[in-house]
Amino acid sequence: MHNEHKIKLFSCRASKDFALKVAKAMNIELGASDVLTFSDGEFQPSFNESVRGATVFIVQSTFPPVENLFELLLMIDAAKRASAHTVIAVMPYFGWARQDRKDRPRVSIGAKLVANILHAAGCDRVMTCDLHADQIQGFFDFPVDHIYASSVFLPYLKNLNIENLAIAAPDMGGAKRANAYARYLQCPVIICHKSRERANVVGSITAIGDVEGKNVIIVDDMIDTAGTLTKAANVLKDMGAKSVRACATHAVFSGPAYERIAESALEEVIVSDTIPLSTDPAKDKSKITVLTMTDTFADIIEKVYNYEPISSSFIN
Repeated sequence: MHNEHKIKLFSCRASKDFALKVAKAMNIELGASDVLTFSDGEFQPSFNESVRGATVFIVQSTFPPVENLFELLLMIDAAKRASAHTVIAVMPYFGWARQDRKDRPRVSIGAKLVANILHAAGCDRVMTCDLHADQIQGFFDFPVDHIYASSVFLPYLKNLNIENLAIAAPDMGGAKRANAYARYLQCPVIICHKSRERANVVGSITAIGDVEGKNVIIVDDMIDTAGTLTKAANVLKDMGAKSVRACATHAVFSGPAYERIAESALEEVIVSDTIPLSTDPAKDKSKITVLTMTDTFADIIEKVYNYEPISSSFIN
């Protein structure tokens, strides 16, 4: 059964390269849109073609600055006001997801607020990849297609044919993800336990499990300042690990992340292209391998558009 509403794929500015690759994989043209910027920094996106009655997919990862999120909201609003039939936000990286609960008094739950704002803007559905916490799907009052980067990472890791492999979780929260990877790769799990002094500052790390002589791959959903990751890698190496690699979906890479990775015990850091890497030539990217999620997103977009089930696309 083919959808009678025309498919249109658009992109906001921060994810243009990602969207172009998705469009290419789908054999369609990326829709024409523009952003008018005023001298005070205010901006107004617009569609340069009709979206009336169409199923509109708008691609944008919402990493900082907050303009990236706001541009997506304005695009959704513009599509709704231009009589689009359905508006789907394709958010390879869903920002603000670390604010998914009140972990101390008097703080916001940013992830829930973002879900509400997307709804208020007129979004009908969200497509995203490796949310910081699975339960964020429940913050939305409309469907969420939660894509896992494991469908891209696991075949790559398997092809490395590493002997004495072990999968490590960088903290207790990542145990479930590490366990899923270890089950697929049929290898043991190591859990790192960290104590945080404050946000983005890690106290000490200890590893639970058999590390001696193992080739370890640390699995996580994102790398921000790379503090936890590089500390964990160095601890594992000190405990007798033969080699340490890392595999994480979202390359946030803020602050001293690139320098820390370059100077650490890590041999390779495997990330996806949900967030573009820095274009600064001074940043050392020699250890970083980028795997693309664009084919996966293209496949899921087509399935959602044609009302086909998407469960077969996941490696559990």
